[in-house]
Amino acid sequence: MPTFAVTYAYSDSSSDARDAARPRHVEFLKAQFESGRLVRSGPFGPEETPGALLIIEGISKADVEDLLDEDPFHHAGLIEERTVRQWNIFFGAEQTAKQAAERSAGQN
Repeated sequence: MPTFAVTYAYSDSSSDARDAARPRHVEFLKAQFESGRLVRSGPFGPEETPGALLIIEGISKADVEDLLDEDPFHHAGLIEERTVRQWNIFFGAEQTAKQAAERSAGQN
């Protein structure tokens, strides 16, 4: 399954609203992680422009966009800009394939 690098950019002025919506956002991401769709995610560091990076597996870019449209941060209008780009992993591809196989075996 293809892998996608997704970036979220947040407005500085949305900090309080993000704090209020964060528990629902985290539950959404946790469900995606547990299902195997979300590979890695996290916010950028405190010295960076507010935002986050998500690494997601999906059938297509449209599939990933549809999934992320369900994110509570998206529903609340807290994502100022979202980019979704297919990411062709070169170094570490074997490890990613092994992790995917282990997740699949664990679901059986």
